Amino acid sequence: MAVEASADVQSKPRGRKRLMPYVVLMVGVLAINVVVFAVGVAADWWRPDAKSLQVILAISQVNLLFAVLPRQHWLVNLVSWVATRPSTKWPLKVRWTLAQYYHIGGAHIGGALSGTLWYVLYVALLAPAWLDGQPGIDDLSAAVALVVVVVLLTICALAAPGIRTKHHDLFEASHRFGAWTVLLLGWVNALLLARLQLPERTFGEALATSPLFWMLVLSTTLAVWPWLLLRKVPITVERPSDHAAIVRITSGATPPVGTTRAISRNPWFGWHPFACVPAAEGERGYRMVVSRAGGWTADFIDHPPSHVWVRGIPTVGVANAKRLFNRVLYVTTGSGIGPALGHLLTDTQGARLVWVTRDPRATYGDDLVDEVEKAQPQAVIWNTTTQGKPDVLALTMQAFDDSGADAVIIVSNRPVTARIVGEMERRGVPAFGPIWDS
Repeated sequence: MAVEASADVQSKPRGRKRLMPYVVLMVGVLAINVVVFAVGVAADWWRPDAKSLQVILAISQVNLLFAVLPRQHWLVNLVSWVATRPSTKWPLKVRWTLAQYYHIGGAHIGGALSGTLWYVLYVALLAPAWLDGQPGIDDLSAAVALVVVVVLLTICALAAPGIRTKHHDLFEASHRFGAWTVLLLGWVNALLLARLQLPERTFGEALATSPLFWMLVLSTTLAVWPWLLLRKVPITVERPSDHAAIVRITSGATPPVGTTRAISRNPWFGWHPFACVPAAEGERGYRMVVSRAGGWTADFIDHPPSHVWVRGIPTVGVANAKRLFNRVLYVTTGSGIGPALGHLLTDTQGARLVWVTRDPRATYGDDLVDEVEKAQPQAVIWNTTTQGKPDVLALTMQAFDDSGADAVIIVSNRPVTARIVGEMERRGVPAFGPIWDS
C-alpha cells in the first residue's frame, strides 16, 4: 500500500501536546506536600522537639505508604476496571482522560520523593534534638533514622531514568531490598518510640495508639502479600529464531486478556514483565513472547529454563484502554506485537493492526504469524527486511483513516512511541503507549 498521510487526518486541527497525566500526578502529590510544609512553617510546627519529630515522621510514612499503593497489582487492576466501565457513548475527552489510568505510577513517584524529603527534614531536626539530649530521643533511634534516610536517598538516586535504563537489575534490587530495609528499620523505630514513652503508658498502649504503628502494619501487609503468591511453574519454550522465544505456561489459572505477568529465573531478583497471550486453539494455558532486548532476555532465549517463578497476580496493561473506544488501531514494532497480541486475537470490535518488524515469519515463526493474519486479515505487516525502514507515522495515519478507528495504541521503543503519541494527540486523536514506569 502507498505510504502517505491521509487528508482526513491532516485536516484535523493541531493543538499543543497534552501534559502527561503521569507528570500531573507526580507534581500534584509534591505540591500537596509543599503546602503542608509551608503551613507548618507559618504555624511554627517544625521544631527540634519530640512531638514535632513524631508528626514529621508520620507524614513521611503516609507518603511512603501512598507510594506503595500504585505498585500493588490489585489496585492497578481496580483502577483500570473503574476507569474502563463508561460507555463508548461518553464524550471523547472524558474517555480519553480515563484511558490514561496507567499513568497512576506518577503518584508513586510523587509519594516516594515526598516521603524521602520529609525523612530528610526529620533527620535534620533530629540531629540538634539528639545533641541537646532531649527526652524521647536516644542514640539508637538517631542511628536508625540516619540509616533510613541514606537508604531512601540511594533508592531515589538509582531510580533516575538513566541509571534505571542502563542498570535495570541494580535498580530493581535497590528498590526491593532497600524498601525491605526501610520497612524493617521503620518497625525498629516504632518500637523504640513506644518504649521511650514509658512510664507514661504501657508498651502495648503506646503501640496501639501510634499512627506510625498502624501504617507500618498496612505497609507490611502490602509488601508481603505478593510474595505469599510466589510459585515456581513449569514452562516449555519454542525458539523460532535466535531473536525470539515463545513461552508456554499450562499450570495455574489462565490470566485475562490484556494482562502482563512478571517472571524470573531467581525469586529474589531479575523480574521482567511480559504480556499474557491466550493459548493457540486447542491448547491449554497461555503464552508469552520473549524477544532479545538485553542480557536477561538473551540468556533466556539462548539457555531456556524448564521452570520460572511467578508472584502476585496478572496486571492489566496500557492496551486495556481499548474498552473505552469503538475501534482501535494497534501500531506495533518488533516484539511490541506481544502486548497487543491477546487483544488482536480476541477483539470483537474490529481492531486493526500495523506491525513493523524484520522478517516476521523467520523471527516469530509461521504459526504465530498465521494466527495474526487469520485474526487480522486487513493487517498491515511491514517486513523491514524486504521493504526497508518505513515512516511509521505515515503508516499510522493512513491506517487510522482507512480503519475508521477512534483511538491508537502503540507499543514500540521510546522514540517511536513518543513521536506517534505526540503527533496523533496534536491532531485530536486519542493515542496511548507505554511510559516505561516499571
